[in-house]
This record gives sequence, C-alpha cells and structure tokens, in this order.
Amino acid sequence: MRIPSSLNPVSRRLLNCFSVTSSRKRDLKIQSPVFLANIGQLLTLRSSSAKPGPRRGPDLKELGIIEGGAVLCLAGKIVSVGTTKDARHHPWLKKNRKKVLEIDCTHKVVVPGFVDSHTHPVFLNPRLVDFEKRIEGASYEEIATAGGGIRSSLEDVRKARKRVLAERVLAVLNDMAAHGTTTVEAKSGYGLTIESELKSLEAIRDAASRWSGTVISTLLGAHLVPKEFQGRSQNYVELVCKEMIPQAARRKLAQFVDVFCDRGAFTAEEAEQIFAAAKQHGLSLRAHMCQLAETVLRPFLRFNPASFDHMDHVNDDDILELAKHYTVATLVPGANYFLGLKQYPQARKLIDAGVPVALATDYNPGTSPTLSIPMAMSLACTQMKMSPAEAVAAATINGAWALRLADRKGSIEPGKDADLAVFAVNDYREVPYWFGTNRCETTVSNGMIAYPQ
Repeated sequence: MRIPSSLNPVSRRLLNCFSVTSSRKRDLKIQSPVFLANIGQLLTLRSSSAKPGPRRGPDLKELGIIEGGAVLCLAGKIVSVGTTKDARHHPWLKKNRKKVLEIDCTHKVVVPGFVDSHTHPVFLNPRLVDFEKRIEGASYEEIATAGGGIRSSLEDVRKARKRVLAERVLAVLNDMAAHGTTTVEAKSGYGLTIESELKSLEAIRDAASRWSGTVISTLLGAHLVPKEFQGRSQNYVELVCKEMIPQAARRKLAQFVDVFCDRGAFTAEEAEQIFAAAKQHGLSLRAHMCQLAETVLRPFLRFNPASFDHMDHVNDDDILELAKHYTVATLVPGANYFLGLKQYPQARKLIDAGVPVALATDYNPGTSPTLSIPMAMSLACTQMKMSPAEAVAAATINGAWALRLADRKGSIEPGKDADLAVFAVNDYREVPYWFGTNRCETTVSNGMIAYPQ
C-alpha cells in the first residue's frame, strides 16, 4: 500500500481533510478511519481488462486477489488498497494509528460489499398458506387464482402505517448487512394503489436514512393488476403511467421503475407504455422478464433498461442481442429453489454468449424469503453451474452495474465507497460452499461498521 504515490485526487483530499484540527473534524462530521489488515485473500474485483461496461464472459472470473492485503478507508471512501507490509511502514498510518479502527483479518477473506439488486422488502407477513399449497402441488398460477400470491400481501400493506413498514424494512436491511450486503435495491409493489405505493416508497426512504448502507428505491406499481381493476388492466396501466410515476418522480421517491411483464401479469404492450412513461419522467428502467414464459426482449432494449430480472425463458436471438448491450441479466435462483422448480436460468448459456450476469436474492414473502446473497451464490454454483469466481463478480461488480452504481460500488478500489465484507473463511470459494450458514464476520458500509452492531 504505497499511500502517497498511488493516491487519486479523491483520496488525497480525504487524507488532507483528516489532518485538520479536532474542532474542524467535528464540524465536518468525519468518521474515524477503518484499516483492514493481514487479509488472507482480498478480492478487489479489479480487472486487467480495459473493456467498458459490466463484466462478461471470461472477465467475470477476474477477482484481483491480493494475499496479505490491506484496505484503508476514510470518510466513507476507500483511500488505498495494497499489502499490509507496505501499509505498516507508511508515515501517515504510523502518525494517525490511534485514530484508526483496525480490523485484523488474518486467515480471512474480504470481498466488496454485496450488491443485492433485486428485493421486495415492503411487506408484513410471510405467506405460509402459499407455502403449504405449493408443497401439496399447487402451481404459482393456481395459488394466485385462489387468492394467494402477490394479492394476499396487499391488504396488510394498504392498512399499515408508514412507520410500521419502515421499521420492517430497516430490520430487513440490518439482517442483510449481517450477511455481507451493503447495497440494496428495494421495490414497492405490495400496495398497488397510489397511496400505498407512495407510502411504501416513503417507508423505504425512512429506513434507508437510518441504515449505514445504500438503498436504491424502485417503484413497482406494475407488479400485478389489483382485483379492483380485473378486466380493466389498461385503466390500471394508465393509473401507473399518469399518476404513480409522475408523483414518485416529482417527490424523488424512486430511482427506477419496474414492471412484471409475464404470463398472468402485464403484457409486453402494457410494459412498453410503462417504460415510456418512466422515461418521460426521468426515471431509470428495469423489469421482471421471462420468469414464467418467454417474452421477446428486443423491443424493450430501445429504452436502455439497466436490468432484466429472472430470465428463466429467453430465446437464442434475444441472448445474442443482449450480449451487445449494457443491460444486465439479473438471475435470482432463490425463487426457483423455493418454488421447487427443476429448471433454473441458463447462466452458462448467457455467460458464454457474452451477456453480463448479476445475482440477487429476490427477497420477498412468496417465492424467495431469503436475505442471503451467499445462499444465492451457492445456488448459482450448484444449480446454474457458475464458478465461485463468477458468482462473486455477479453479486458485486455486476450487481452494481445492474443499479448503475459501478462508479461507486462493487469493487475495492481507491475513491469508491468503503463497502466491504469480512468472511471467517480461508478461501473465497467457501463463501458459496457453506450453504445454509452465515460466515460473515464484519460488514463495513460507507466506512461504518454495519455488522456487528
């Protein structure tokens, strides 16, 4: 860690800022530096390739591993990355040693904080009836027709106070941090009225303001056509386009708009209307696509969506077209596992064709009640035949690309946000290997200790 010669302008400003008087520091609310030392395996996710955009093909396996590594974080940013040996001899660190929180990472693995780019945290109760009916053999559609599924979560959210929803979301975020997650995309979608969708987004914003990590909000008013609009889906689409989206944009409650375009949800034509409205109001785009049935993706690419999520049923022509774009295919194997499906997304086919792939939990009460990115990584390895290295990159740097945050998140590099997860394992491959257990020991989010609290 050659601190003086390798510092970029951001890092130099941070070190200079830390050198001011103590009263000045209090005024600037500068937090103490964090120094991770003696790291067994430091996965920087730096790439030797100069290719722009998300990681694809063989580049998805590049982890930029440093043995005996060290990371210095200051004021929420990564200042320098290198070896502990170099860091120990540097005058700045010696001079400020007492002001630095040092974390000994001997025989441990440090990865960039996970980026969970697809979650549905605004709900109150688990869907246990759905769980039992599925065990008895009922399909996703049969459960929905019987009043279960997404619609069964609506009443609770519609009746709940914003404060109750916010507390629920905050608890979820803290649990995610305990598994190494530092950035979360959080969707609305369990209200499906103007009032309840905006209330859900407000609850996300409230929870995010009290969490040390980073939350990206997504309006998913087009999750399903609510019962009161059955047979009048176009009327509901107009409500989403003309009222929900403009209000969410005006109040800066969402960064993205999502739509569930699939069998039993919204048609491709309806999804295009919603995409157009979102674009008109300056919001970025993502979509649930090809989970239950194939949807032709090519027409949607003109909107430059950040991510297509699920992607269980994708045709070969669309795969070849996706390989030409920055749109990320976000795979959520937890849903396939929990639904008891034999078929998983064809990760190998997507990766080998050059499509950028990310991994997320799809945390939700009906089809993927898991908070754990390491569990999603394990399923990716065992069920979708991704290598452990590909799973790490998909859950970090490509997750950041799926949220358009790759300039700040997803790798351990000077100038980026200080998001790191320490795992009590000797080898990074153990992170997906030990499924059903949590080996995360410490999580640093924006330079603050998010776990343990």
